[in-house]
Amino acid sequence: MNASPNPVERSFELAASRCADLTPLVYRRLFEEHPETRAMFRTQGSELVMGAMLALTIEAILDFAGQRRGHFRLIACEVVSHDGYGTPRELFIAFFGVIRDTLRDLLGDEWSPQIAQTWDRLLTEIDAFAGVPA
Repeated sequence: MNASPNPVERSFELAASRCADLTPLVYRRLFEEHPETRAMFRTQGSELVMGAMLALTIEAILDFAGQRRGHFRLIACEVVSHDGYGTPRELFIAFFGVIRDTLRDLLGDEWSPQIAQTWDRLLTEIDAFAGVPA
């Protein structure tokens, strides 16, 4: 398997080689950094919802960071959907940073300056795309 030249995609490839499921790591961090999010998930069956939500988010991130063939549009749709749930946009956008930080911790020494810079730029672009005021 050839490594992706896209640093964001590469970060997910490296993470996949270390961890079969990012879901528990991402949500543990989300709940630690934003305790108010825990109440947003029902007690039973939430693992499936969390896993599906993360999978769709990763798919949107990879498309946004790559060729933008359409999956990235999910971000804009979900901003509106989460607005309807009463989720502040800043909190919605924070989820992307939580994913980045989880990958960074998982990759350790393999989290290169190039990966870091590309993720920083990506998060700024997602903020602008989702219409979060500065």
